[in-house]
Amino acid sequence: MPHKLRLTRKHQITLSEPAHRSFKRFCEETGLEANLALTFLFENATSVLDEESLPHRLRAFKAALAAQET
Repeated sequence: MPHKLRLTRKHQITLSEPAHRSFKRFCEETGLEANLALTFLFENATSVLDEESLPHRLRAFKAALAAQET
């Protein structure tokens, strides 16, 4: 018997406008509410992320953050 999904942790998050649009589009396309969509993405992160492009995208994101700080 599958276990009942219990959402026991709450987090306040802040997103950029493009990230928010992408997240809302994901919710609409999947038919999931925001809290369930985040739960799905984090519980399945290793299978939904492209392991080859993740390091490159993460380096680029961190570089863009560093450039904003200067």
